[in-house]
Amino acid sequence: MIPTADTATLPPPAPLPDHVRIDRDPAVLATIDQPHVTLAVWERASPLPAPALTDFPTIRFAANTQGVAAKVRDALALLSPEPWHETLAVDVARLTMLYATWTGEARVEVRIERVTGNGCWKFHADYVGLRLITTYCGQATQWLPQDAPDEAVPRALAAGDVGLFKGRERAGDRAIIHRSPPIAGTGEDRLLLVIDAPWPEADA
Repeated sequence: MIPTADTATLPPPAPLPDHVRIDRDPAVLATIDQPHVTLAVWERASPLPAPALTDFPTIRFAANTQGVAAKVRDALALLSPEPWHETLAVDVARLTMLYATWTGEARVEVRIERVTGNGCWKFHADYVGLRLITTYCGQATQWLPQDAPDEAVPRALAAGDVGLFKGRERAGDRAIIHRSPPIAGTGEDRLLLVIDAPWPEADA
């Protein structure tokens, strides 16, 4: 491609840190098992449209991996039906099975929520082994390369991307540093999915 006036002025993309893997092939998620990799990202388009989320509740439950789709459908049945509800249930179930592949978990804790504020806006590492995060619509999770100062310009996933974030239980002080994008006061919202190993107090 011959550079245009616009493309010629764009800075080259920042090199990817050695502890992060990003690819359009979902097989990239398997790289999270490599000891030095703390973030693996499957780049994909969001399977959902840009839905109206005004009445979307927080959905949170623990379940056997095979029962996740039914749990999501039951929660969405309390809302006015939308064509994308089934797409969401199927996708959450698919991502649950991917998560179980790299954790060996037979049960998971699932959280799907509309986010309108800053949430976990400070950079931090999670006290978990492995966490799957995807943002179906809106700004997605931001992360920092290792040893980057907090004031560094963060990198970010895009809507639809699926990230496996290695926490302190697996990576100790090398756990991936990340945060929710600060959107309070902007009028933006996000539809967020988080999949974890179940907490001890989680209900069936």
